[in-house]
Amino acid sequence: MKTWIPDERNFAYLNWKQVEALPKDKAMLVLPTAAIEQHGHHLPLATDTLINNALLGRALALLPAEMLIYALPPVCYGKSNEHIGFPGTMAMSATTYMSVLRDIGASVAAAGFKKLVLYNSHGGNTALNDVMARDLRAEFGLRTFHMGAGAGAKAEGLNAQEAKYGFHAGEWETAVLLRATPELVDTNAYTVNYIARLEDESVLSPENGAVNFAWLTRDIAASGVMGDPRPASAENGERWISAAAAKAAAAFEAAYHYENHYKP
Repeated sequence: MKTWIPDERNFAYLNWKQVEALPKDKAMLVLPTAAIEQHGHHLPLATDTLINNALLGRALALLPAEMLIYALPPVCYGKSNEHIGFPGTMAMSATTYMSVLRDIGASVAAAGFKKLVLYNSHGGNTALNDVMARDLRAEFGLRTFHMGAGAGAKAEGLNAQEAKYGFHAGEWETAVLLRATPELVDTNAYTVNYIARLEDESVLSPENGAVNFAWLTRDIAASGVMGDPRPASAENGERWISAAAAKAAAAFEAAYHYENHYKP
C-alpha cells in the first residue's frame, strides 16, 4: 500500500531496542483506522485507507522533530456492512473490529506507552472508535483520543448539498485522490446519487438528526456513490489536504501535551 508517512515517524520501521529506549511518558502513538470497500465506479477499494495515510503523512510532517509521535500500521479493514452486496467490500463485524482495537491497545499499554490516538477515515468506524477510546482508557489506563482524519477542517468550496449529503465517493474524496493518486481515479466513470436533499423537510434523517434511520448503500445508489464527484479537482484536493493536515497536526500537538488536571 502506498504511504506518505515520513520514515522517521513510522513506528513499524523501529526495532525493539529503539522502542525500548523511547521515553514512554512522552511518546504518543497514532493508530489509523480505515476500510477496504467499494467507492463507486471511479475510486479504488482502498480509498479510505489512502486518504487516511495521505492526510496523516502530511500532518506528521508538520510536527516539530523533537515531538515523539509515531504512526502505527493502519487497521485497513473496518465495519463496512453498509456496503454489503458490492464486490470487493471487506467488512468486519463490530465485535471483531472492537476486539482488534482492544488487542492493539493492550499491546501499546504492555509496551509502556501512555497515549494513543485513534485516527479514523471511515464513517462506519466512528461510533466504535468512540466506544473503544473509553474502553481502552478504562481497561489499560491509556490516555486515548479519537478523531476524524479531516480533523474538523472545513472543505471550502463545497456546495451546501454536497457538504451535508456527500457521504461517500463524492467531491471531497475524489478531489483528495485526484491530488494524491490520480492514476487510481477513473474520471470517465462518475455517477451521482444522494441519500437526501437539502430542501427535504422530514423529522427523519440519515445522520446527525433528531431521529436517524439506518441505511445501506444499496438502498440508495446502485453505483455505490453518495454524492457528486463531477466538480472534483486536484487543486481543491490539495487545499483540503493542507487544511485537514494543519488541523490534525494541531490536534496531535494538543494531545501530546495533554495532562489530566482533575484530582478526585
